[in-house]
Order: sequence, then C-alpha cells, then structure tokens
Amino acid sequence: MDDGRVMASVQLKQLNKTYPGGVQAVREVDLKIPDGEFVVLVGPSGCGKSTTLRMIAGLEDITSGEIEIGDRLVNNVAPGQRDIAMVFQNYALYPHMSVYQNMAFGLKMRRTPKHEIQERVARAAQILSIEDLMKRRPRELSGGQRQRVALGRAIVRDPQVFLFDEPLSNLDAKLRVQMRAEISSLHQRLKTTMIYVTHDQVEAMTLGDRIVLMNGGVIQQVDSPLDIYNRPVNRFVGTFIGSPAMNLISGDVRSGKFYVGGASSTNGSGPKGQGVLELDSDIPDGPVKVGVRPEDLVTEPTKLALPPVPLEVVEHMGHETMVHFDLAGERHIARLPADAKVSAGDQLALSIRPDGFHVFAADDSGHRLN
Repeated sequence: MDDGRVMASVQLKQLNKTYPGGVQAVREVDLKIPDGEFVVLVGPSGCGKSTTLRMIAGLEDITSGEIEIGDRLVNNVAPGQRDIAMVFQNYALYPHMSVYQNMAFGLKMRRTPKHEIQERVARAAQILSIEDLMKRRPRELSGGQRQRVALGRAIVRDPQVFLFDEPLSNLDAKLRVQMRAEISSLHQRLKTTMIYVTHDQVEAMTLGDRIVLMNGGVIQQVDSPLDIYNRPVNRFVGTFIGSPAMNLISGDVRSGKFYVGGASSTNGSGPKGQGVLELDSDIPDGPVKVGVRPEDLVTEPTKLALPPVPLEVVEHMGHETMVHFDLAGERHIARLPADAKVSAGDQLALSIRPDGFHVFAADDSGHRLN
C-alpha cells in the first residue's frame, strides 16, 4: 500500500459458538471481508451477530473454527494483540478523565512516545471536530459528543480493523442519522476495514458495502444493500430488510397461476373476488407466499392486478401516503405518492409492478422460488 497501511482482510472459517447448556449462538459461519471493506452484521436480537463480533475481537472464546486477521490466525491471540479497535454501545469512557486523557489512554499504556500521542489525538480530534472538547469530562458531554470521543479513542489506535457494536443505539433519531453520516465519512477517509453490528436495518442499508444478515446463529445472505433488498434469498431476508416490511400474500400456484388466498379447486377457479395472477414463471404447483414491497403496489393497472380492496387506515406522511388494507384475511400496506387522493373506506384497485414480486416457499425454509 502506498500509504504504508497494513493490509487487513478478515476471514471467518466454520466459526461456531456453543454456550454451556448446549445453546448454539453461532453456527458454521464462513465469511471473507476484504481489506478496506465496510461490512454490517445485522439481524434480530439473539441472532449471533454480537457474539460473532466479540469472537473477532477476542472477547468471546471460540468453540470451533478459525479467525484470520490479515495473514495471522488469531484464535489464541489476546484481544490487545489483535490490532483491532472496538467502539461499544455504552461508550465505555473513563468518567474521571478528560476527553484528551480518554483518547490518549490506550496509547499511553502502550508506551507510545508523548509527541506521537499528541499528534494522533490532535488528528483524530480534527477528523471528528471535537478539538474544543479536549478538557471536558464525559459527564459534561452530550450523547453524540461522547460517541465521537469513543470513535476518537479508536481512531488514535490506527488499527487494522475497526469493530462497532451497536454504537448508535443510545442516541436519539436525529443524532443517529448524523452519526451514521459521520461514520460513513470516516470510512471514506481512513479506508480501514470496518465490521459493524446493528439490529437496525436502516443503518445496515445506509452504511454497509455489504450486509451479512443473520438469524438463529446462521448467515442467511451476504450481499450488497441493493441486491439484498431486490433479491432476497428467502422469506426471512425479504421481510427483515425494508421498512415497512414486505407484504406476504398467501395463496396457491396452479399451472403458472397464483390464486390469492388459495385455489378452491385444481380446475383453475380461485375464491371469488380474490384474484388470480399470471406469474409468467416456472414455479411448481403448491402453496406459496408472494412477497410484495409496499412501493411495488401501484394504482396504475399492470398484468398483476389485485381485486379492489377497502382501505382500513390511510396515513398521510407528507412525503408519501401509506394505506392499510385487508386481502383474503391478511393485513397489507401500500406506499403511494404523497398526493394520492384516498381516504379510509375507499375501494382501491391495486396492481403489482411486473418486476415487483418475490415468490417464496410456504414451508419453514421460505426459500425463493422465482
């Protein structure tokens, strides 16, 4: 590297974590993160994302598998020797120290020369625009300022890899948006490998070069934000990523046709008024769930027209209008333009965009069929 920075890819091979009592938190995780990539581990509470991060950091023992940072196997390397820096949810600042002392502490413990400590702290403070906070104590700072200090303490380490464990979850909504932009900008500037854990799929979509979506300790999909949004590999991925969540319409496929709510017989007649969609796709006969994102339900007619539905709730959001309706006994939501002239109780004919449907198996696997 021209800038002298040490290359630091991260590779997880067949990584497992089983707690006493047989609870398996992480199962057979294989993941390669190239040098300089920003990867986000996302998933619901208990999915194994934080445990995976803590194993990379050396804060959690590995049951089996391997972790490589750069060209080093680090399974038995102490956390302090892994050349990583971790930013925690609770900031973990020393309350009796000033901002400067908090940022300098790790370097001081490593016996870094005083002039180098001053240079590194000054550089980090400038990057984060906290030069005027150096003499304050943590109790004198806002939540956003404390998080900047925690980031600064990580930056001065000049690590091979940054690890973030839900660092924004204690901030209010406005600050979260601001800090997301700052962390993204920080990555653009430092170009260091970053692994970020969150349960917030909006954070995952806006920050990550790639998203690693986990559930039940297993990686469900690894992909770019747009690909994971547009081509979810299973029903769980489809419904977890996106806000509001993807609609799932239950029904049956018979000879290439989708019967909303289920086919009443195998001779091609569906329940009266519940809609029959021509899928133009080679999907086996049987029960399925058709996934449709709220923005892919439109009022313009398409080949995939749903029967008219009564609107139960209409939310005028200013920049968009959300409409809630019942179809074949299931609640769904559509995202319409802000100027949509609709009210609760209206009958509305909706269609699915031709490329806006995802067909999933109805069984527990929920794997994609189209």
